[in-house]
Parts: sequence; structure tokens; C-alpha cells
Amino acid sequence: MSASIAVVGAGPTGTCLVERICANAADLLPWPSLDIHVIDPYPPGGGRVWRREQSGLLWMNSTAADVTLFTDESVQCQGPIRPGPSLAEWLGCDPGRFASRPVQSAYLSDVFWRAVNTAPRGVRVHVHATRALDLADVPGGQAVTLGDGRTIEVDTVILAQGHGDVTPTGQEQALADVAAGSGLRYLPTGYAADLDLDQVPGGEPVIVRGMGLAFVDLMVLLTSGRGGRFVREYDGELVYLPSGREPLLQVGSRRGVPYHSKTGYPFRGARPPVPRFLTAQALGEGPWNFRRDVWPLVAKELGFAYYHELITAHPKRARMSWEEFEEAYAAEEWRDAGMRALIRKAVPRHLDRLDFDRLDRPLERMRFGDPAGLRRWMLGYLGADLERRSDPAHSADHAMILGLLSVYGVLAELGLSDPWFNGFFSYIASGPPGPRLEELRALAKAGVVTFLGADLKVEHRDRQWWAQSPTVPGGVAARTLIEARLPAPSVSRATDPLISALRDRGEIDEESGLLKVRPADRRLLDRSDTPHSRRFAFGPWVVGGRATGGFARPGLNAPLFRHADALARIVLSEATATQIRHVA
Repeated sequence: MSASIAVVGAGPTGTCLVERICANAADLLPWPSLDIHVIDPYPPGGGRVWRREQSGLLWMNSTAADVTLFTDESVQCQGPIRPGPSLAEWLGCDPGRFASRPVQSAYLSDVFWRAVNTAPRGVRVHVHATRALDLADVPGGQAVTLGDGRTIEVDTVILAQGHGDVTPTGQEQALADVAAGSGLRYLPTGYAADLDLDQVPGGEPVIVRGMGLAFVDLMVLLTSGRGGRFVREYDGELVYLPSGREPLLQVGSRRGVPYHSKTGYPFRGARPPVPRFLTAQALGEGPWNFRRDVWPLVAKELGFAYYHELITAHPKRARMSWEEFEEAYAAEEWRDAGMRALIRKAVPRHLDRLDFDRLDRPLERMRFGDPAGLRRWMLGYLGADLERRSDPAHSADHAMILGLLSVYGVLAELGLSDPWFNGFFSYIASGPPGPRLEELRALAKAGVVTFLGADLKVEHRDRQWWAQSPTVPGGVAARTLIEARLPAPSVSRATDPLISALRDRGEIDEESGLLKVRPADRRLLDRSDTPHSRRFAFGPWVVGGRATGGFARPGLNAPLFRHADALARIVLSEATATQIRHVA
């Protein structure tokens, strides 16, 4: 008798699950017979987001050395550790290289097929290049209806589709309706590789709302992707040579600045001793208000990582030993006057002190007389960011990023999520490669990009889109508006046919747009909060799963591996119990 599991989704999350199921199968199955059905219309490994058929101009936002889908000795899990190469080792390249997304797709595909080809004897993996349309309870298991007309029966199902498409929000639909009625163009939220950018006219002003990673991808596809070239002058300055086919990008956002670039130097310091302060015991009983109850602990954790590196790696910039500082720091609360006094005493230079308000909103309360003034400030800001992120003298920034990664994992373990913090995390730790900000700076100097400022508002006025910001007086007009951001997850607006079918029958529910599961074992919860014995969900669009998407950094005991391993063992045990009951 064979056990059987269906994994819906063959991207990095689904691939990690398949690897962990294969790795644990020999230990947990009383007989060597298991069928794993992997369901995805896109090739396994990369899935949709990391598919090979996209422009090689699009890069990863992590260095090759920081990408792995293999467990290592740092991973604290019950299942066997199966080491494998990081992306840098797989490529045999410079650890600091930013690989293209098609290259990453090839790596992920290799991880998937390596897991399949090294699976224990009797473990068979079946790839179904189609969609899963529906699930139904059948005696002893689940029936999965496939888009190719077939139905497969399995013991258990894991939903691991990753980020999916959603219908427009009410505001987005209203803007689309305005565009259709006024002869304007409106490109809604979405992955840049999936958008129809051919409709964006060259040589015309275009309003772009958003300055995160989606904006960087759009910037690349609408400039280099249209024949423009970047060249380096004799003095090292990067210059953009327009093709004449690129639009004139007028860009603003809530912060008015792009995400910070990735650090461009190897980090050789000791890893910060975190987490230390952000614990379930310190939080006490919920419910919690994130900014009031959770953020002070998060900030203290991040400060601890930052000052640990500053004082131990750059002792000449501190007036206190780490041992003395650590003891005093642990006794103070983040917002207290005592903490501020301690930091002033220990760190004499103002620029060496951690200021989260300045980090989060650098344009807050800043006003410029005209766009030229904002442009000069932005060129200086981008230059300073590039310099700081490439200088090991500021390695405390890197240590804080490692602290952010630690905090992110702890919050996921505690089931805590906050939209503001998720955005702050991405802004600080998930920014673009440094060369992309250098390109942005060159585009601004060439007049292809114009900065609009913070708290950008867009409206329809006189049959045009009109954008304005309190950062500069006046505003700008254009006939094209692009939403440069990814859609927020939403089960209620999901277009995935399987999610839609389960949602419409009340067999799944959502919380803050995310799919609800029972935290202990990730079993799907219906509208009455009843867990399903044979249905599970895993990934960044699942409650408590933001830290389990994509891939991981080596050597950090990543939540992705720990949680995937635990779920694999639960599902294997469930499938085994089912088969034992069948035999009995």
C-alpha cells in the first residue's frame, strides 16, 4: 500500500517541501512506498515568479552567497540535514554577484530535481503541469481536480502556491474605470515581468507610484529594456545614454525615497547575539498593539545588534567597552531617557547613533522650493546611501540587518505580523543591488527620472492623471499611471481557482488577507475555525508564514527549513497513519 501527498505549487516553497518530504520519508514510512504529486502549470523549482522565461535584465535582490534551498548544520530540525551548494557555490561565482532571475530559476530547478533523483527508493515524484482546480473529501483522503481534466486521490494535500493574483481593490477598479472612460492608461499592481509594458509610450511623462523593488524592475525594463545604455565615464561616473524609446518616469511614494541598497562588502564581524529581548515572556499576554507593545522590543533587539558591531568592531568610535555597555543597555527600555543618555555617553558621534525615525522617513517635514531642489537632495541621498552600503566602516548597518532577519523569524514564530513593520523590513533589508541605485542616479541626471517626493497623492484632473506631494509645490500631469508595487495578499480577492472554490464554500478563511491555519501544525481552518485533518498550507501568504517564503541565507537556522521540515514530518505521519488504517 502506497502513501500519497499532493503539493500544490512548485516554486521555491513547494520545492523546499518536496525536498524535506523526500529527506524524511525513509525515517518515517514503515514501508518504502510514497507518491508525491506536485501540481503547478509552471516548471518545478522556479514556479511562476522565478520562471526561466523572463528578461535576463531582471536581477535577484540577494547576493548569490545569500541564497540557498539546502539545509545546513545551523538548521535545528528533527529531519536529516542534506547540505547542498548555495547559488554562489553552484555557479562557482563571486559571492557578491547578483544573478539574473533566469539563472536563479535554473538553480531552483536543479534543487528540485536533485531532491527527486536522490529520494529514497520507493519514493516517486509525479509532476503535473497544470492547475489544481478543486479539492473534495473522499473516503480515506482527498480528491484533487486538475485543470487537464484528471482527478487524483491522495492522503493529504499541502497548498504552497506562493503569491497569487487578486482582483483589483475598489480603489484600483475605480482608477481603471476612470482611465477607460478618459482615454488614459492605468497599469495596476503586479509583477513587472507579467505586465504589458508595451502600452507605456516612449518619450512621454509617466507617473509611477511606488519606489520599492517593483519600481526598480519597471525602471530596468523601461530603460535598458528599451535600448538605453549605461556607460562609465573616465572619472568613474555612471552615465545613461537614452535610446529615445523610454518614457519619462515621474516617481514618488509614501517615503519618497527608494529602498536602501544591499550592503556591498563581506561581513566579517561576529554575528550579533540576537534574539535576546523579543520573547513571548517579554511580550506577555495578548492582544498586542504592535507599535506600543511589540516595536519597543523589536527596536531594542535591533539596537543591540547594531551597537554590538559598532563597539566591538570599531572600538575607537565608542567611549565604553562592550561589556559595560551591554549590562547598562539590558537594564533600560528602548524609549526611556536612560537609554538615550546611555547611547549618547557611549557613542559620541551623532551619525553613529541609530535613529529609526530618520531611517524610516528621511523626507519627513522636509520642503523644497522647486523640483530642482528635491533632485539635488535626492542625488546626494542616493550617493550617500551607495557610499555607506559599500563601506565596511558602517558594518553596524549590516549587523542591524542580521538583527532584522532574526526578529522577522521570531515574529513569525509568535504569529505576529504588522504591515508597517513588513514595509520597514523590506525598506531596510530587502532593497535592490547597489548598482541599481547607481543606475537610478544616472537616470535622474539624464532627466529620464524625476522625483516627486513623499506622501504622493494621485487624482484624475482635466482628463489627465495629476500627482502632487507636500515635499515640493505644484504637481505633475501625465496620461499614464503605473502602480509600482505588488498586490497585497488577499484570500477574499484571490483569482486562483482552487482558493476561490474553497473560499466560496467556506472551507478556508483569512486573517489580514492571509490564509488561516492552525499555528501548531498548519492545518487549514474553515470559517468556523475547524481544522481539516488532511489539508495544510505553507508559505508567505499563510498566517504566520511570512518568514517561510522563497529561499534562505546559509548558516542562519532559517525558519523556512525548520517549518518545512516540521510540516513534512507531520504530513508523512498523517499519510502513514491513513495507510495503516487501510491495511487494518
